[in-house]
Amino acid sequence: MGLVSRPSNIVFIGKKPILTYLNATLTLLANEPTVTIKARGNSIVTAVDVSQMIVKKMSAMGYRVSGVRIFSERLESKDGKERNVSTIEVDVSKN
Repeated sequence: MGLVSRPSNIVFIGKKPILTYLNATLTLLANEPTVTIKARGNSIVTAVDVSQMIVKKMSAMGYRVSGVRIFSERLESKDGKERNVSTIEVDVSKN
């Protein structure tokens, strides 16, 4: 089984503390023109919070939300049933 390569400019939101994702996003923004914050389900709230903390609290640095995509993905749950899961992708860029 091979490793799946992921784009280096995506931060996947999970169950860690919000500061973990805030630091990861800011670290990537130091080297990338745009970083995508991606979350599913209940983690969507954290993704929105991270993007807004960067844009509003770090406004002197010139960051902005440059794109938002919302959609549903069909995933198989642990019990084998398929279900739709809401997903959001928020692009944060430096002006």
